[in-house]
Amino acid sequence: MSAVLAALTTHGDPLYAHGVGWFVWVVVLIKVLVAFVVLLVSVMLMIWFERKVISDMQSRIGPNRAGPWGLLQTLADGTKLFFKEDLLPERADRAVFKLAPYLSLVPALLIFSVVPVGGIVTIAGHPFELQVADPPIGILVVLAMSSIAVYGVMLAGWSSGSKYPLLGSVRGSAQMISYEAALGILTVTVVLVTGSLSTRAIVQSQAVNFWDWNVLRLGVVPFFLFLTAITAELTRPPFDLTEAESELVGGFHTEYSSIRFALFFLAEFMNVITMSAVVVTLFFGGPDGPVPHLPTFDVWFPTVWFLAKVLVFLFVYVWFRAALPRLRYDQLMTLGWKYLIPLSLGWMLAVSGFLVDGWWGLGIIVVAIACTGLLVRAFAIGKRRADEHLLVSPLGARLGLPVLVPGIGGVLGPEGPEPPAPGGGERGAVSAGTAPEAAGTDEPKGVS
Repeated sequence: MSAVLAALTTHGDPLYAHGVGWFVWVVVLIKVLVAFVVLLVSVMLMIWFERKVISDMQSRIGPNRAGPWGLLQTLADGTKLFFKEDLLPERADRAVFKLAPYLSLVPALLIFSVVPVGGIVTIAGHPFELQVADPPIGILVVLAMSSIAVYGVMLAGWSSGSKYPLLGSVRGSAQMISYEAALGILTVTVVLVTGSLSTRAIVQSQAVNFWDWNVLRLGVVPFFLFLTAITAELTRPPFDLTEAESELVGGFHTEYSSIRFALFFLAEFMNVITMSAVVVTLFFGGPDGPVPHLPTFDVWFPTVWFLAKVLVFLFVYVWFRAALPRLRYDQLMTLGWKYLIPLSLGWMLAVSGFLVDGWWGLGIIVVAIACTGLLVRAFAIGKRRADEHLLVSPLGARLGLPVLVPGIGGVLGPEGPEPPAPGGGERGAVSAGTAPEAAGTDEPKGVS
């Protein structure tokens, strides 16, 4: 059976093996509609799930009024947003302002279309995959759509005609572009091992045994790097700098209301679901798992495995939101450019070396370790030099308190730099006046 499945998946979806007729069109249309409805219902349940889990972690009750266990609370909130007034800022670019929410939503839908959620099903003698589309370059479709999603954030902030949304969109653009590089490198690492760009083929390459899952074959580290990069790409906590309410009010969607705000909200949670499915596909075998030898179990049980794996990652994202504080923007960029990209690149080169020959792999590891040492040394020197030339605000001078400035070697007082006191003190300390013991009097010597 596995040989038959491998032969079928090698040539794409067997639905198109005998041409495209009316039955093929009906099946494709049904698959599209089912995927769309499942995603919408999943978003509604995901919002309820996140609120319930976080409330439980924080010893709260969470939604419990609308429907059993509060399940219909998201539906009630969506209905309320639908009937709210749709505002359009006076200085907004009207066309771009209205287009931006769809540029965030549509990529999430298209990414899910290339994710295999089950095996092969046969209806009326026509076998087909439980997957909307299986293009031979499916993983490139994922990368392309995730890149297009950047435009929704960027254009929403730019077209609002307001400073806070613009700052949020600039943050979002820089963040997504920075982590897109690491994301692409790690995806290439998976493609090198599996030998195909098709998502179905990637799943099939992991289907023999669970130790063939890419999370183990690649040494675990690429999975954690990918999870970090995809979390930043989704602008989920702790990387939600694009909508930091303590700094930017609501970020790039500050000026949005009603159904357009709901579309951004929908896109965020839909992206979480689709990217969790992508992680499961690339590293955990997709719908692969043990199947009981019972009638029809081979048809629907792989889908149960897929949903269970995705649910684990949805819980992880909720856990991140509840447990981790938001990073500063400089920490976000440092993590992406100084750590994530070099480590991803080094791991990809090591994997490619081992695929060629074991000695090549060992040689690349030695070179990567040497380069890591050089990078660490360079970062340490750069940080020390930045600290030496750090400019401290003369707040203490304005208050009459002398302040030591690193790199100057003296005291910055109200009249300018003063030479250090005899006997000195620890470099970089802050002096709040002369102590009574040093002055030989009972009263501190103030600075007028």
